[in-house]
Amino acid sequence: MSLVGRRDVTGQIYGQLREAIVSGVLRPGDRLPPSRELAARLAVSRTTVTVAYDRLAGEGFLSTRVGAGTFVSDHVPRTGVGGAPPAGVLRALPIWERVVMPRRRDATVRYDFRLGRPDPTLFPFEQWRSLVTRQLTLASSAGAGYGEPAGHEGLREAIARHVGASRAVRATAADVVVTNGIQQAVDLIARTLLSPGDRVAVEDPGYPPPRAQLTTLGARLEGVPVDDEGIVVEAIPPDVRLVIVTPSHQFPLGVAMSLRRRVALLRWAEDHDAAIVEDDYDSEFRFGGRPIEPLQSLDTTGRVLYTGSFSKTMLPSLRLGFLVTPPSLRRALHAAKYVTDWATPTPLQAAMAEFIDRGWFARHLRRMRSTYRRRHEVLSAILTEDFADVAKAVPSAAGMHISAHLPDKSPAEVKVIVRRAVAAGVDLYALGSFGLRHPRPAGIVLGYGTISTDDIPDGLRLLRTCFD
Repeated sequence: MSLVGRRDVTGQIYGQLREAIVSGVLRPGDRLPPSRELAARLAVSRTTVTVAYDRLAGEGFLSTRVGAGTFVSDHVPRTGVGGAPPAGVLRALPIWERVVMPRRRDATVRYDFRLGRPDPTLFPFEQWRSLVTRQLTLASSAGAGYGEPAGHEGLREAIARHVGASRAVRATAADVVVTNGIQQAVDLIARTLLSPGDRVAVEDPGYPPPRAQLTTLGARLEGVPVDDEGIVVEAIPPDVRLVIVTPSHQFPLGVAMSLRRRVALLRWAEDHDAAIVEDDYDSEFRFGGRPIEPLQSLDTTGRVLYTGSFSKTMLPSLRLGFLVTPPSLRRALHAAKYVTDWATPTPLQAAMAEFIDRGWFARHLRRMRSTYRRRHEVLSAILTEDFADVAKAVPSAAGMHISAHLPDKSPAEVKVIVRRAVAAGVDLYALGSFGLRHPRPAGIVLGYGTISTDDIPDGLRLLRTCFD
């Protein structure tokens, strides 16, 4: 509440409180500040506030309880006055009307094959709660201020050690920037390297959010096809400034980029003075075959920016990710992080650092990997046996989802199948929804992050009936 000038102060207090009650800002049962407290806050006499309270009480908006205070009445008259702010004359740029927001999906779906969602029942809530509580206590006692833009030093060191040991990524703590997920990592990279109008190559099909993000920053997108060896390097236009790839487990198809193709992509980037963003979003979950070497470990010229996230291994709501940058971009990326949001919340970073250092993260990954391996095996076997006449699964040995082509169906027919499935209680994705150009691929994508192993057979049997 604020007052304008000193004229009719009682009327202003009355009017603002009445508007707040009628519009629902103050709800039935809400307690109002004591008249003495509100008077001190507004620098007016207590009598001025009391008169406004009395008038509202007389009209039925407030009720007083002896010894308890003044409350919004449980029977507030609904006059229909006010409540809605003026429409205004400001208009957003047209580009924001073209951004496709994720549709709200039923949180209680019976068979949940949605993507990118780790199983919350596997998350070590007690351990995590104890770490966060400890870090918040330390922060309150130390009077902590804003964090470092590049991230908490302990977490940067822990990330460098972890990706070095698990993924052979060459990095020190100085090379790591902590971000609010991979989405922010891409945003920082684009702000650092791109000018409006620059071309960016993305996999087609591929992950949609960065595409919308880059478009709003003024980049021109070029969808590049993907085959069973990964992105088709020969199809990348020569004037592209940045290439975004998921080489270890292509999203959404699931193929791994061959060594031949990875070497070709690195050579292409050097020949065309371009940068590569390596999105290693779920390679922690590999179930067979030899680990795929990251592009970053093969890079000899400093053109690869390696990005990772804890959204799949921990919880998406934590919004913790990171990028590993070549030394030449450290200063610029730190500055970009600073001007974007200053820093990722320090207590969460410190808790994550301790979670890794205590060995709890490695233990948590082993448990998740074992569970997802079993779900991957069950899902793959049923697709092979019961969907052989309608679907061809894309070979995959990692991650949290499996894609399947439907060679006898059109993208429009796949949409119908998906709609039927969702209506029947089976939520999944059409492969075509991840395409950038037409014709879009005809297929389905099945995630197994949250569905229990025991529910997969029943869910797939129900899905199979939607093909008929």
